[in-house]
Amino acid sequence: MLQILDLECVRGDLLLFSGLNFALESGELLHVKGANGSGKTTLLRTVCGLSHPESGKVLWQGESIWKQGESYRDELTYIGHLNGVKDELTVLENLRIATMLSGEQHSEDQLIDALVKIGLGERIDLPAKMLSQGQRRRVSLARLLLTKSTLWILDEPYTALDVSVIATLQQVIAQHLQCGGMVLLTTHQDVDIEGVVKQLTLSA
Repeated sequence: MLQILDLECVRGDLLLFSGLNFALESGELLHVKGANGSGKTTLLRTVCGLSHPESGKVLWQGESIWKQGESYRDELTYIGHLNGVKDELTVLENLRIATMLSGEQHSEDQLIDALVKIGLGERIDLPAKMLSQGQRRRVSLARLLLTKSTLWILDEPYTALDVSVIATLQQVIAQHLQCGGMVLLTTHQDVDIEGVVKQLTLSA
């Protein structure tokens, strides 16, 4: 279980939110909504352990994530609004390195299969600099078809994707929930995913 208790986050001199409480259990998705500047990305980065709150707690299985360190990070996959794709590497090389950096090893066939499913089968050997913004996003999201982590934290995952790829991604997320996974995501779009979907709106 992921628990957020009395969380307060500040950016510069600006209070983004305070007294924030919620819990996320196996098989649940939390859709975080709010205007630009309301603190959505800050919340996700805090839950990942990349930013520290002004006050409050982030607990994983009842223990502070900052005390757990690597053991907690092994449980999550974070895909931010930046794709983290290297222009000089091919599509396949980018995915291989991304999975290795997350501590996972996959065969060449598994990597290629993930790229085919996300709609990049004909671009596997292309340098990333030749991809459109939507294709670069797909390279980043292909990790979700491979990872075994329990908690997925996704910042605007639908950005620059066409309708067919969004449908594929929603199926992947739904399957993750059915297998007992958890998802925390931000998006300005509707979330049409089977499973337990919760809503949280942050005020700017």
